[in-house]
Amino acid sequence: MGDVFPVILMFATLFVLMAIRTPIAFALLASSFGPILIEERLSLLIVAQRTYNSLDTFLLLAVPFFLLAGSLMNETGITVRLIRFAAALVGHLRGGLAQINVVVSMMFAGISGSSLADVAGAGTILIPAMRDRGFPVAFSVAITATSSVMGVLIPPSLLLIVWGAVTGTSIGALFIGGIVPGVVLGLSLMIAVYVIARRRSFPVEERRDRSEIVSSLKDAILALFMPVVVVGGIRLGWFTPTEASIIAVLYALALGLVVYRSVAIRRLPTIFFNAAKLVSTSMFCVGSAGVFGFLLAYYRVPQLLAELAGGFSSPALLLIAISCLLLVLGTFLDGLVIAIICGPLFLPAVTNLGVHPVHYGLVSCMAIAIGVVTPPYGLCLLMAASIGKIPVASAFPDTFRLIGAMLAALLLVILVPAITVGLVQVFGP
Repeated sequence: MGDVFPVILMFATLFVLMAIRTPIAFALLASSFGPILIEERLSLLIVAQRTYNSLDTFLLLAVPFFLLAGSLMNETGITVRLIRFAAALVGHLRGGLAQINVVVSMMFAGISGSSLADVAGAGTILIPAMRDRGFPVAFSVAITATSSVMGVLIPPSLLLIVWGAVTGTSIGALFIGGIVPGVVLGLSLMIAVYVIARRRSFPVEERRDRSEIVSSLKDAILALFMPVVVVGGIRLGWFTPTEASIIAVLYALALGLVVYRSVAIRRLPTIFFNAAKLVSTSMFCVGSAGVFGFLLAYYRVPQLLAELAGGFSSPALLLIAISCLLLVLGTFLDGLVIAIICGPLFLPAVTNLGVHPVHYGLVSCMAIAIGVVTPPYGLCLLMAASIGKIPVASAFPDTFRLIGAMLAALLLVILVPAITVGLVQVFGP
């Protein structure tokens, strides 16, 4: 019972602080002080030590560089090129601009590695365009927010980098394994859009001829080549994931300053500053979650969970149970925080049942991503609603319909491990 009370105190404090709308990084850090103050064997120095240790990882250096690369690609006008290419490919399908929205998110995910960057980049163009074409704004907001989830799976992904760092899973393998699940998720949304569009008679775009498809592809090919450079370089051993993030920044700078000439040098300090603000927020969450996670490990919570998971004889059932928990946590916690705390917690249990670490990682990150777009937290949904200038609650019905399709994709990925580990077994480290 002595070990139970501090854990209950931690979570109770966390929930109270979140209820009064304390930023999650501060709430995690503050909720860690209670057990430290009442436990004689712990010292306040633990806070500084564990925060530093959580951030003192070479792999995490990839996070700021990939965020900077995404910001630079946003500034180059890549979004417009991607939208034109997606329109040529799928604009004629039922749902028109909504289908384009999904395909652009799939392509943008391979460039920015961030769901928020996807919403900010594609959403500011597509949400007004969909409104002008007669789409309900609530639906436009919902499809923009839900399709942004693919930024978590399709490499380079910030969440996969953090997951690999805290669980010891190869980031290169996670990148390669995330490609097919990302496509599966995108196809599930496209099918859902098609069904909804038929029922509501949404407009379609004019079918483009082959020459326009080729022309738009040429215009976007350099941007689409970036994930090939990142994943291919890691796979071939040319550079580590951290070095790949620096290559991505240099590539983005070359496109913006030399090839497209769409980024002025005087804009670079502003771009770097905005990226630094995003990095500081993410890294503060990582540090705070590191302290929280250490205390959970100190009070043997992982061992308790492993014992509880011992009742599962089926890897699929265990992954479904873990996914349900992550989906719930995603409704009120940031994705990076969930990954840092929960990733190592369930690792012993799933490995005992013979689950491939890449399969576990991708299923978990997929569940986290879906949970994070789910109300009430739904940061991507909040951003999309602000772009659409509507109350976020008005987008809930369409959001839940689309989340239903995403949950079906998640279940498929759980039941068919080859979706996540197939490419890894062929190409991966």
